[in-house]
Amino acid sequence: MPCRPLVPGGSIHVRPRHLRRRGTLAAAATTLAVLCAGQTLAAPQAVAAPAPAATREARTSTASEVHATEDTAARAIAAALTDPAWRARVRQAALTSDEVAVTALADGALRTTLATADRRIAAAKGLAPDIGPLLRLRLGDPSMRGALTAGTEPWVAAATSDDGPVTAYDSKGRTHTLDARKAPARPVYVVDIDGSRALAAGLDVLHEELARRGVRSADPGPEPKQARTSAAAAGFWTTRITAVSLTDDQEPWIKGDAEIYTLVTGFGHDGKVRVDPVDMPYLDDDGTVYRPQQILVNWSSYKYDLADAVMMEEDGSTNYRDLAKAIAAVLLTVTDQGAYVPLVNAVLDAIPDDWWTDDPDYVDSWYTLARAGNGTRYGARGNGWMTLEPYFVQEL
Repeated sequence: MPCRPLVPGGSIHVRPRHLRRRGTLAAAATTLAVLCAGQTLAAPQAVAAPAPAATREARTSTASEVHATEDTAARAIAAALTDPAWRARVRQAALTSDEVAVTALADGALRTTLATADRRIAAAKGLAPDIGPLLRLRLGDPSMRGALTAGTEPWVAAATSDDGPVTAYDSKGRTHTLDARKAPARPVYVVDIDGSRALAAGLDVLHEELARRGVRSADPGPEPKQARTSAAAAGFWTTRITAVSLTDDQEPWIKGDAEIYTLVTGFGHDGKVRVDPVDMPYLDDDGTVYRPQQILVNWSSYKYDLADAVMMEEDGSTNYRDLAKAIAAVLLTVTDQGAYVPLVNAVLDAIPDDWWTDDPDYVDSWYTLARAGNGTRYGARGNGWMTLEPYFVQEL
């Protein structure tokens, strides 16, 4: 029987902008695990080793490369606004679409510059070069629509990865410093990454890289894959999300929608740790209740009737090969001891310290999800809740 969830005592931002050190997170997780110990056969905690310095350095390099490339693209787009035809084309696109595929919209030298930027970002994030254009352009805030429609000259800025000042460029190449927490009256085009495309491709890379390193992982597609079959089998049991909501995070105006995914962890039938990524592309806005009817856990893949879930956000600068390497390095040291072992702590400890500053952000975690679990479960960190139900998938 799973332990009772901890009900949050107050509002905590989904994205931990004010740095919460990994030790604090692990301590909170350990407290919950102790409460659950009597219901998990007194299984010992998974203890993780510190992330290697090489991984931390790779992480810093990835973030710097992505942001520098976005910044270069923003300057190039701003400079091109001296062309009346391009300026009108971008304005029309920004007013009629939430996100503009800016590379496809451009032509000539600008298109070449942006295509090069797309490839650099893909390489920095550990994605295949044929993923397609990643750069997107959007109006920074809906309040800017009136000024843009009236013909006010827009500035261009790259989406930042922190709460610091925003640097915007005008068509003459001059820089302007803006407050990240207060949207300016002047319209600003924000250059960002297509988070949905990057996350979908990144979870494929994560799945492949984990498998290559010896950690079993199911393809993060929408349909679960049955781990084993028998002549008598008529389907398999899953846990389905009927409703989910995250806490309001009061994000800066320059940030786009959240890109949420969950790492479901447990022991496979071979007794080895497995990690199954689950994409949650609908979770755009905090404070909104979503009813996705999405399968979270495919129990046919697991040895025990308990699993854990760690919810994360991809915020632009994740290298998925590095993430898989860090997780695999720790989880491969955790062995099956004949009883369920909570793995949330191991996943959190596998992520290098400097990743907690922004990307990928830890959202929340759920311990001891059981096949028969039915009802609302609050996350251990108090950032959100999920209503879960058993769901049997019939064979065709």
